[in-house]
Formats: sequence, structure tokens, C-alpha cells
Amino acid sequence: MTLTVGDKAPAFNLPTDGGGTLALKDLKGKTVVLYFYPKDDTPGCTTEAQGFRDAIKDFEKAGAVIVGASKDSVARHDKFKAKYDLPFHLVSDEDGTLCEAYGVWVEKNMYGRKYMGIQRATFLIDGKGVIREVWPKVKVKEHTAEVLTAVKAL
Repeated sequence: MTLTVGDKAPAFNLPTDGGGTLALKDLKGKTVVLYFYPKDDTPGCTTEAQGFRDAIKDFEKAGAVIVGASKDSVARHDKFKAKYDLPFHLVSDEDGTLCEAYGVWVEKNMYGRKYMGIQRATFLIDGKGVIREVWPKVKVKEHTAEVLTAVKAL
């Protein structure tokens, strides 16, 4: 992962669930929790999304916006969001540009098979577009609480 605390967050303008688009510049002045996850509707990704969903009021009270990102299509995001009642945007990075920019498109190894995939990671971006915290190789359990603590500390 090449981005670190203090770096300017790479800009994006991507399609979202519900047929919209979202650009980082649209969120200027707000704290952004940008989390990358491998695939909609899989066990770890669902647990992570539900964690952010269940704490959304606390994040909003602290002035933060949650944005999930994966290479899934908008149609898959729509189904995932509806199935789990997710109250935040999911951006579709089908071509992998955002994943590359944030350094989360990496070689993985499962049962001796090497393949490229998204490394679960979260970036805390302040209202000026500067990265204030990075969680590489996220472990889903307790992650939401760690992120919320960091948001409140900004």
C-alpha cells in the first residue's frame, strides 16, 4: 500500500448504487470513511457493511460520511444495499482505477493459488482531502469501533 497518513487522497468520480455518481470533491468539508472490500454479499464484506450500517448514527453525529468501494457493478451494489438496508453509498470501480490509486489492488494467495484482488482496507479522509488514518489488511471484527474512535478524534 503506497498511500500513508498526510497524503492527499486520490480524487474519484464513480457510479454509485441507485444510478448516481459520487466524486470525492462533492464531499469536501466532510470527514470521509472510504472502505474497500472484495465482493458484495460475501460473509466478511457483509459483516463489515453491517457494522458501518449499525453505527451510522454515531458516524453522522461525528460528521463523517461512509463510502464503500469494490469492483462490483452498480446492479450488484443495488442488490447488496437493498438486501442489508445499507444507508451509505457504494461506489462501483469496475475498471479498478480507484483500487489502483489507493494501492488496494494486490496479489493474493489462497491455497497456493495466486490471483489479483482487493485487499480489505479503510482510509479516513479529512474535510480538506488529506488522509488522516489508514487501516491496511482490515480484520472485520472490531473494525467499525476502531474507525469511529479515529473519526471522533479528528
